Amino acid sequence: MALRILVVGGTGLLGHHVVTELLGRGHLVTVLARRPGPVTGHGGRVEVRTGDIRACADPAALLRGHDGVVFAAGADDRAVPPAPAYPYFEAGNVTPVARLTAGAARAGCGRAVVLGSYFTALHRRWPRLELAARHPYIRSRVEQARAARGAAAVLEIPFVFGCAPGRTPLWAPLFPWLRSPSPLVAPPGGTAVVTARTVARAASGALEQGATGPYPVVDENLSWAALLGRLARAAGRPRTVHRLPPSLLGAGLRAVGAVHAARHREAGLHLGSLGDLLTRELFLDPAAGRTLTGGSGSVEEALAATVRGCGAGR
Repeated sequence: MALRILVVGGTGLLGHHVVTELLGRGHLVTVLARRPGPVTGHGGRVEVRTGDIRACADPAALLRGHDGVVFAAGADDRAVPPAPAYPYFEAGNVTPVARLTAGAARAGCGRAVVLGSYFTALHRRWPRLELAARHPYIRSRVEQARAARGAAAVLEIPFVFGCAPGRTPLWAPLFPWLRSPSPLVAPPGGTAVVTARTVARAASGALEQGATGPYPVVDENLSWAALLGRLARAAGRPRTVHRLPPSLLGAGLRAVGAVHAARHREAGLHLGSLGDLLTRELFLDPAAGRTLTGGSGSVEEALAATVRGCGAGR
């Protein structure tokens, strides 16, 4: 049965892949974008509406006639807004989801997916770290998941690789270093990674299954050194990755935090304690997410696509 799905943020990297996957499965798609512009790569098969869900007078009216909704927008963890930072992240991540889920209930739109962050999974795993109390961005993601509780599947997404038409990958600032003769260094610890295509498959699977609750979505768990080495190889400059002492990582992050404080700004991830988090193994169990995707995606292909999107390939 074909579903009609509203994708909020359907012009971004993940939104683009979600729209592509839904269309490929025979579903009907409406995209809500904050700025007018073409939705590329879909051959005119997508209805596009312009607006900001945070300012929408009647979210239920927007959702009426749709079977499901995907929230693929939100505030990025790299943002450094004026201090205190939490209101910025609350407005970007919590308020829209609360409005969407309430509007969906009134409109009879019974399926919902939120593209969240793997920091909520890590928050559950390590309660003693008090991640939500320390980091405004993580607090917003925890509150976002709470706002969606019982009404949506929350995909807990780690670092994403892939590209979309007209979008420069978020990894672009890293590539001048990767392509340079400078030595590569990485701290101990590591992270889960996922492809944009896998996220799209998980979102589509959750909509089709009417799933709710948290779903960590991961393709591979990699050490920072392994990830950096694979990125360097994809960029055409393979070389050894040396160990960065945690003390140097922490000192560098604290120095950046001091600069932010002097400018009366605050990062979404508290730089004074971020080093302690990054040197852990920020890994995810793939089992729950695989019930939505049916399998894993190719990280190698996504790394190559990221390189092409950054214009860093040979």
